[in-house]
Amino acid sequence: MKNAASSTPDLGARAGGVPEPRSAGRPGDTVGDARARDGRTRDAVTRLLLERGALTAAELGAELGVSPAAIRRHLDAMLADGLVADRDRVIRGRRRRGRPAREFVLTDSGRGSCGPHTYDDLAAAALRWIYASGGADAVSAFVAQQVAALEDSCRAAMEDAGDDPLARANALATALSGEGYAASASALAAGGQLCQHHCPVAHVAAEFPQLCEAETQVISRLVGTHVQRLATIANGDGVCTTYIPDPRRARTLADPVPPERPAVEPPDRPAVVAPERSGRAAVEPAGRADGVAEPDSDDPNPVRMR
Repeated sequence: MKNAASSTPDLGARAGGVPEPRSAGRPGDTVGDARARDGRTRDAVTRLLLERGALTAAELGAELGVSPAAIRRHLDAMLADGLVADRDRVIRGRRRRGRPAREFVLTDSGRGSCGPHTYDDLAAAALRWIYASGGADAVSAFVAQQVAALEDSCRAAMEDAGDDPLARANALATALSGEGYAASASALAAGGQLCQHHCPVAHVAAEFPQLCEAETQVISRLVGTHVQRLATIANGDGVCTTYIPDPRRARTLADPVPPERPAVEPPDRPAVVAPERSGRAAVEPAGRADGVAEPDSDDPNPVRMR
């Protein structure tokens, strides 16, 4: 009879009866468990950087509830894999002593892991064919037709947003996030700002900027005011940024306009009364500027001094 203990399966065994190596991380963890847990943490780091933009290690650790040492270990691994890049944080205003904090941003490879880019090459090839066949106008017409579906979808999601452009920008950010753009909206001193942290067509738009131009026009129509594109991922920036001016701060045509001053005509020169001659007073036009009267055909002495 076999020992009963020998029939008990080893919970850490792999296929073939070889036991799974234990991890030094948590008691009872196998190496596979630790790798799976690390993968989930790095996926969470990627999502945060995608949605929030550049963040420091301390900010990432606080959001995820991970110790500074652990989050740095994950970031070092992601740096080695080319998924993130680090840089000095730009300090606005008065700078404190010491070195600026290091912040981390996603690279193109990091963004590529967030969504499929399988059809990028096919889309770029199709647009090249359209350009070769019909020129830039044909590309613009094709792009406008493609973004029309995005505009219809976002407009339907913004039905209850009201007429205020800034409120509509917040609703548009929610709608764009549902389309995979990881968008957010924030208020500024003179308006608002719409940020898109992910662009599903960034690689194609780098070659065909008509995609970005058509998207900007869609944003303008959806928020109900003129907007200005400040940065795009396709152009190498970390985030697609669109400025939305506050119409309440803009000068309107209803503002009072100062009335124009009426033109003043110079007064007529007064007529000159000539001395009496032959018992009557004659009225004649004013003389020359040198004080000499105009000659009179009936006067025997045509030159007279006044």
